This record gives sequence, C-alpha cells and structure tokens, in this order.
Amino acid sequence: MSRLRSFLFVPGDSENKLAKGLGSGADALIIDLEDAVAESAKPAARGLAAEALKGPRPAELWVRINPLTTAHAAADLKAVVHAAPDGIVIPKPDSAADLARLDGLIGALEAEAGLPPGRIRVMPVATETPASVFSLGSYTAATPRLAALTWGAEDLPAAVGASVNRMPDGQYTDLCRIVRSLAIAAAANAGVPAIETVYPAFRDLAGLRAYAAQGRAEGFTGMMAIHPDQVAVIGEVFTPSPAEIAHARAVVDLFAANPGAGTLALDGKMLDLPHLKQAMRVLNAAG
Repeated sequence: MSRLRSFLFVPGDSENKLAKGLGSGADALIIDLEDAVAESAKPAARGLAAEALKGPRPAELWVRINPLTTAHAAADLKAVVHAAPDGIVIPKPDSAADLARLDGLIGALEAEAGLPPGRIRVMPVATETPASVFSLGSYTAATPRLAALTWGAEDLPAAVGASVNRMPDGQYTDLCRIVRSLAIAAAANAGVPAIETVYPAFRDLAGLRAYAAQGRAEGFTGMMAIHPDQVAVIGEVFTPSPAEIAHARAVVDLFAANPGAGTLALDGKMLDLPHLKQAMRVLNAAG
C-alpha cells in the first residue's frame, strides 16, 4: 500500500469511464457500485465491474460496494469477488465489527472461487456515520485484510443534519476537521496508510495541489480522485522530491554511523528519533 498514491473513482455503470480510468495513470482504480450508480443501474454495474476485473490491469482494481446495511452489498460481493479484485472499499461502517463481518463474507466467496484466503484487501471509508466517530480506534485488530483507512466529508455532515461541510472561507467545519484528524490517528494506530478524501473541484488543479500537499504534510500517504485530470497532480505531490530523498538518506546514514545516539546534528539542526522515523517513511514512499 505504501506505493499507492492515487485512487481514482470510476462509475461502475460506464464502460467509457472505466476505459478512461484504466488509461489515467492512477495507481489504483475504485470501481464504484455505490453513490455513482443509480438504483436501477446497480445490477448492470455489477456485471461491468466483473468484466473489468477480468481484463488487463495497468493499475490495482478495487471495488466500492454498497453499505452492509443494504441488500446490495451481498450481491455486489458475489458478483466481483470471484474475479479477484485487489481490494474492497466498504462505505459507511460503524466500527471494526463491520469489517469483521465483511471479512467473513469475502472469505466464503474466496473459498468458492478457489482464491487464496485473505487475498482481497479492504479499506473502510471510516467516518461516514455518527457512530463511526466514536469507534475509529477500533480498527487496530479489525481484520488482517485491512490495507488502508480513508475518510469522507459528505455523508457524516448530512447524517447529523448539517447543511455544509465547509465554511465560506473554504475550510472544513469543526466536525469534518475532527474526523479527518481522527482518521489519520486511527490509520496510524492500526498500522496502515491513511488516504486523503477527494477534492471535489476537479477543474481547480492549483487548489488540488495545495490541498494534497497539506494532506501529505499532515500524515496522509495518498489521496482519492474523482477525475482523471487529478491523478497526475496527486501522484506528483505524494511522491518525495529528489531533495527530500537526499535529505532523508543523509538522516538515515547519520544515525547508522552513530548507533545508539539519541540526538545528532545535521546542517545546523538537531535531530532525534522522530526525525529518523520520518526519514525512513520518505525513503519507503520513494520506493
């Protein structure tokens, strides 16, 4: 998961958009069977998603199923698991208990399809219900399938009766800022990457760049996109620059040359173990 910087949503009911998504350069596509697909189109979307999974994979292919509280979820899984998606995105979970339930459903279908147990990973959109806000710390031992954790800024405000998720100056409301921060902490607590939510203004690439850069600085390792034009910017922002890599290597080399040291100086600045951990994360992200 550390090399997955961009996750592009594509509607599961559009062959054209699926084809464009496959050529977008995204690290992963999320074939959406939930919000992007009208109720009447969901059966057809499942078929298109299954066919897409059988074709070439220039990127990882994930599927966002419908919530487990709907009748669609079981049908979604039955349609796509046999084609071995790289992962399942689960929307609107209340807690890790929903991932445990999902783990059982996927496991049974993997066995039916002759797939290795645990092959298919999962990523929850972990902040979309009021109950989820109070259970973000529960994902630590949710399931071995847990590969990443992401958040959303649309469903939770609507669920609590809020009319906006951003203030007039463009900043998130307090509710969204709180759950965004908790999502970063929850992912770290569970030992998986935190993935930033979408930037809806898909034509505003300068705004996207600034938003993605802030997200990376705050701890996200990748980001979701809603349009192919966003993919290149996200990939660039979440890829360490040559200067960052050089500095990180210098930090790692310095600590390696001074085993047991707790504090060292580099370029006139004092470094300690948190700086070493950050340097190692940069090198890991660089591949």
